[in-house]
Amino acid sequence: RPDLADPPPRACASLCPARRAMATKEAAAPEAEAPEVEAEEEEGLEVDGLDLYYVPEKALNGIKAKLSNGRKEEDLKPLVQQLVDFDQVPDDERMLPVDMRGAGKEFESVEEMLAELGVVGAAEAFLKAREYFEANKDEEPEEDRPKPLTAAEWKEAMAAQDFEEGEEEDLFEGEEEEIEEEDPEVDAEAAEPAAKKAKTA
Repeated sequence: RPDLADPPPRACASLCPARRAMATKEAAAPEAEAPEVEAEEEEGLEVDGLDLYYVPEKALNGIKAKLSNGRKEEDLKPLVQQLVDFDQVPDDERMLPVDMRGAGKEFESVEEMLAELGVVGAAEAFLKAREYFEANKDEEPEEDRPKPLTAAEWKEAMAAQDFEEGEEEDLFEGEEEEIEEEDPEVDAEAAEPAAKKAKTA
């Protein structure tokens, strides 16, 4: 995992992994420098205009309490870590949807946000993102809005997205290889008329 001292760099397939995870759940039922905070290269999901991301409810509530009581980086750091490294979150933990458009600025990734805003700034941005989601400024019908998930469901959704993106990359690379293989044949065909002309001469 990259250290924030050297931060690295988010899209949704036709059936978004987050939507798919929620559908599975319903069917089953009748992101200044921030030293020492490691960040997973997690990507958000664009869903019906949302810049969707999920965060652990307990960590988010803890951040809210800490920000109203001193805003100390050392107190916020372990909580922010849980927002970006889901390996630390138990599978049965409740995850809340947030809309990262509420962060106030568009970031390519959570890592970039942490690197630019620092621990305290990132903590505030996540809270704003949750408030933005709750405000529902797009006036999306409540029944169509993303619902809370368990950490296990969110991890599964992200793994599915990574798999789909990997397949797309493999397909693109395969097409490039086919084009490269065709090029020598084109060169050979172009060379044949030239050789015939040389013999005729």
